[in-house]
Formats: sequence, structure tokens, C-alpha cells
Amino acid sequence: MPTTNTSGRRKTAVARIYLSEGNGAITVNGKDYKEYFPTLPLQYIVTQSTEVSGSTGKFDVIVNVAGGGVKGQAEAVRLAIAKAIVELDAEKKPALRAKGIMTRDDRMVERKKPGRKKARKRFQFSKR
Repeated sequence: MPTTNTSGRRKTAVARIYLSEGNGAITVNGKDYKEYFPTLPLQYIVTQSTEVSGSTGKFDVIVNVAGGGVKGQAEAVRLAIAKAIVELDAEKKPALRAKGIMTRDDRMVERKKPGRKKARKRFQFSKR
């Protein structure tokens, strides 16, 4: 029975998953993923890795996710599931890569700098 543990990240969201053979149940922080991610677009994002790789209903996934917002968390879960599937079957990587699922989206909010109003915005200039 193949099992694997991987993690996926997006912005400040981090998802740790435990993937094992099963009937396709996805549990996120102790709840069903449809309860944790109530909207259909977020549910699609979470299940996208299994659909593209053709392994829908083959694995049970237990997810611990923290940080960020709901979309960032959903995309972190998607990446973690994709990495786990590739770890078990490397032949599925090109299909996932073609859809852009294997790429870690590392864009983050830029930090606020000292002497500035926000990250780049300056205080109003006064000539006199």
C-alpha cells in the first residue's frame, strides 16, 4: 500500500498532506474538503491534481493546512497532492506540468519599507 507525505506552499499558506490508497476521500483540517472549501471553484482547485493525473477515487488524502487565505490554501493543497502523485508515479508529471500544477507560485506580498507609507508608496512630497 503506497503512502507518501508531501507539502505544498502558496504565498503564506502551507499544506502538509498524507496520501494513501483509498476511495478518494479528502479531509482538510478534520473536515471534508467540500465543507472546508465551500465554493465550487475552490473545490475544483483542490481536486484538479487528481483529475488531470487520472487518479480520481484512488487515493485518500489527509491535509493539514495553515496560513494565508482560502484560495492560497486551496492552491497549496493542489500542489501538495500533485507532488505526492508524481512521487508515486513519475509518468504523470508531464500532464500535471502542462496544466501548470507542478509549478510553485512563489509570489508573496512585498514587505513595507521604513520611511514609506506602504511597500513602495511614498509620503506626499512638499516643496515648501
